[in-house]
Amino acid sequence: MGSVAETLINATNKAWELRDRRTDGWFLTEFPLTTVLISMTYLFGVKVLGPKFMANRAAFELRGALMIYNIFQIFFNGYIFYQTCRLSWFNGYSLICQPVDYSANEDALQLVAIGYCFYISKFIDFFDTIFFVLRKKNNQITFLHLFHHSVMPLSVWICFRFIVGGHCCFFVTLNSLVHVIMYFYYMMAAMGPRFQKYLWWKKYVTVFQMVQFLAVGLHSLQLLFIECDFPTAFSWWSVVQALLFFNLFKNFHSQTYGKNVNLPSNSMYISDPIQKKLL
Repeated sequence: MGSVAETLINATNKAWELRDRRTDGWFLTEFPLTTVLISMTYLFGVKVLGPKFMANRAAFELRGALMIYNIFQIFFNGYIFYQTCRLSWFNGYSLICQPVDYSANEDALQLVAIGYCFYISKFIDFFDTIFFVLRKKNNQITFLHLFHHSVMPLSVWICFRFIVGGHCCFFVTLNSLVHVIMYFYYMMAAMGPRFQKYLWWKKYVTVFQMVQFLAVGLHSLQLLFIECDFPTAFSWWSVVQALLFFNLFKNFHSQTYGKNVNLPSNSMYISDPIQKKLL
C-alpha cells in the first residue's frame, strides 16, 4: 500500500511539473483543491443551505437583478469570444494542429489572461442556480444543471494551468459563443410575457449546445491520429467529456421537446418563465 501511495505521489508531482509556469500565482488557480472546494461549497449551498434559508420565505422576483446579470454575461462572454478569435482564429490558428505557445510574447500572454477570464466565468455561472434558489424554482435544479456547473470549473482549470491557448482555443471560442446566445435568450425571456412570441427558437439553443459538444469532441479526437505537439491525455479527456455532455443534453432535449411538452420559454437547458448548459 505504501509503494502504491508513493508511486501516485511521484506521478502527481511529475504531472505538476508540466504545468504552465506563466499561470502561477493567479487568484483561485494555484491548486486544484481550491477549485474543487469552491464547487463543493456551491453544491452544498444550493442543495442544503439555500433551500433551508428560503423554506419560510416568499420567493424573490429579482427581475431587475436577472436583467443585469444576463446583460453582464452577454458582454463578458462576448469579450472572451472576441479576444479569443482575435488572438487565435485571426492570427494563424490551425484547426488541425495548434500547439500551445508557452513563450512570453504579447499574444501568448494575452491568451493566458483570456483563459483566466474564461475560468472565472465558470464561477460566475453559479449565479444561475443561486437565482433559482432565491426564486424557489427548485424544480429547475436538475442533475444535469448541477453536474454541468460543478464540473466545468475544474475542467477549465486543467486547461488554464497546463495548456492555455493552442488547441483549447477551439473550445473556448465555441463555449463563449454558446453562452452569448444563451444569455441573450434569457435576457429576452426576462423582459416579460410580451416577448414570448419572439422566443420560438428556445429548443435550438439546446441543439446548438449539442453541436458544440460534437464539434469539440471531433476536434480533440483527431489529435489521436496525427502528430502534434499537444498532450494526448487532453484529447482523451476532452473526447470523453464531450460525449458525456452530448448524451446528457440529448436526453434532456428528447424529454423536453420530443413529447411536445409546452414549457415556458425560459428554461434551464431551456423552462423557467423569467430566468432559466454538458461542456
